[in-house]
Amino acid sequence: MTWAPLRIIHCVRSPIGGIFRHICDLAAAQSDAGHAVGIVFDSSTGGRFDLARLDSLSDKLTLGIGRFPMRRHLGIQDAKAAGALYRHVRNINPDILHGHGAKGGAYARTIGTLLRMKGRNVTRVYTPHGGSLHYDPHRLEGYVYHRLERILERMSDAIVFVSDYEAAAYQSKVGTPNIAYRVVYNGLRPEEFSPLGDVEDAADFVFVGMLRDLKGPDLFIEGLYNTKLKTGRTPTARIFGEGPDEARYRALVETYGLSDKVTFMGASPARTAMAAGRTLVVPSRAEAMPYIVLEAVAAERPLIATRVGGIPEIFGKHARRLIDPGNVAQLTAAMVAALDNPARMADEARTLRKCLSETYTVDLMHDRITSLYRTVRGEQAADPLAPGNMASIRQAEAARPAYVGSGQKE
Repeated sequence: MTWAPLRIIHCVRSPIGGIFRHICDLAAAQSDAGHAVGIVFDSSTGGRFDLARLDSLSDKLTLGIGRFPMRRHLGIQDAKAAGALYRHVRNINPDILHGHGAKGGAYARTIGTLLRMKGRNVTRVYTPHGGSLHYDPHRLEGYVYHRLERILERMSDAIVFVSDYEAAAYQSKVGTPNIAYRVVYNGLRPEEFSPLGDVEDAADFVFVGMLRDLKGPDLFIEGLYNTKLKTGRTPTARIFGEGPDEARYRALVETYGLSDKVTFMGASPARTAMAAGRTLVVPSRAEAMPYIVLEAVAAERPLIATRVGGIPEIFGKHARRLIDPGNVAQLTAAMVAALDNPARMADEARTLRKCLSETYTVDLMHDRITSLYRTVRGEQAADPLAPGNMASIRQAEAARPAYVGSGQKE
């Protein structure tokens, strides 16, 4: 007995960062498993690096790549974009419409519902990736977005959360889902579970991520300046990434007199970027389940990170090493300590790697998400002895429980 292949469309607004890596990895794994897969996303955003990654997957995306204007915030233009996107998806006739992020999730679930009204058997799945869950529920913007999430849940068949933190945030800000839901960690490829050495001229510190305040590049730069004041030595640093606030961060570097020590490198593969600095700094103000932290731990990179989102879940019993988000004093102290004792940082990185669960793999991520599609659609389970089917899913379930809409563990 084998699974019948599915027709799967992934929808996201901005093709950049960890959310897009998640989609590309998932789409590639689903294609390798025999499914027909396509991706739709915004036509006005996306960096060269991420779009090049997508180009490398073009042969696997048999349902194609669609680009449509998708604004970040709600507006009247959404209606026109939704119409064009609806016609594109309708003609593909997917079995699964999987929306990622707040805007991608809104488009996917709305269009999926319209197709259901037309008699199509479309399963509507949503993964927040943080998104609207980062907003303060006590502020007007957060209140509006969280109420919209509750409304959109009625047009959903399942939700996939990438961390226990994200699931808890949804329950506290939106409410306990009344539909099937499951926690599925982001996954790494096998080659990413190998130690990574430094490049010959590695900087003291490296930042890798989107250049926007949510990820904390401004805090990183301020920490460098404070480290200079405390030690009398200006540390060297490299900043990898693209984003809307790059010009402001460049100006901040110049204001602090760090221009000769800090280099903006643009976007680059994570392992290449991490090797360019002796210690990776992740000063995020908010996260869901950041790939860069998983990648750093798997590669045994010395790491300074904040206690946000799913990062404590990665660190496990070593979560005490994390610093408070937005606390520049703690960040500076950690950076000074890293300069003073690199041997201890390397030892902590090796210890942390030993605690990283082997369930953080692309194969298990794919198996658990695709098996959720099947469950929601009411399809019959495959032969458990069939390669790549239920055996690996059972291993994942034994390692950590998933959650369903009733609040009970599977």
